[in-house]
Amino acid sequence: MVESKVEQLKGKLIVSCQALPHEPLHSSYIMGRMALAAKEGGAFGIRANTKEDIKEIQSQVDLPIIGIVKRDYEGSRVYITPTMKEVDELMEVRPEIIAVDATGALRPGELTLDAFFHQIKEKYPEQLLMADCSTIEEALHADELGFDFIGTTMVGYTEQSRNDKIESNDFEIIREIVAKAKHRVIAEGNINTPQKAKRVVELGVFSVVVGSIITRPQLITKAFAEALE
Repeated sequence: MVESKVEQLKGKLIVSCQALPHEPLHSSYIMGRMALAAKEGGAFGIRANTKEDIKEIQSQVDLPIIGIVKRDYEGSRVYITPTMKEVDELMEVRPEIIAVDATGALRPGELTLDAFFHQIKEKYPEQLLMADCSTIEEALHADELGFDFIGTTMVGYTEQSRNDKIESNDFEIIREIVAKAKHRVIAEGNINTPQKAKRVVELGVFSVVVGSIITRPQLITKAFAEALE
């Protein structure tokens, strides 16, 4: 059932509906309506943060959801679904896919990605998992571990990928991951035009996640305002 629902994402758009506590649209109610607007616009899936937002989104749309919990822990750079506590929270609302940081940084308690992956699989063997990666090496390692989906979410956001851009040289990073990975690849990060979204699907990704350029009006406004300065 879940797999057939997820299969609808093939070649389609996933919209990331997230607003952090310091952002103007931070509200589960608003994220639910944002997801509804995304569906009306043609989105086939949603990426969302926190069980509260996901529960509200599920009440508004019947689309597959990639669920995460962003949480900071002292002494760890990992903030996307960093521990089993966040996985357990997400399993209360059962998103079709759970995404976790797969950048290779140690999690709270000095836990490696490999150990964490096996912890999740032991407790929730049927749950589909997505790896949020920042380099080709991380993506291929996550692929070997057995993640169901390999994402380019963290490209440019880590020390080891700081100078990388996901769209550079016709999405070279994505092309290499698609060519070498056994599991489905989801393109995410800096895909801020319809043309880029179309291009990555042409390159063979399973699906594409678009976020800020659709769902963060303060950033969209800033781009227009800066152009006039």
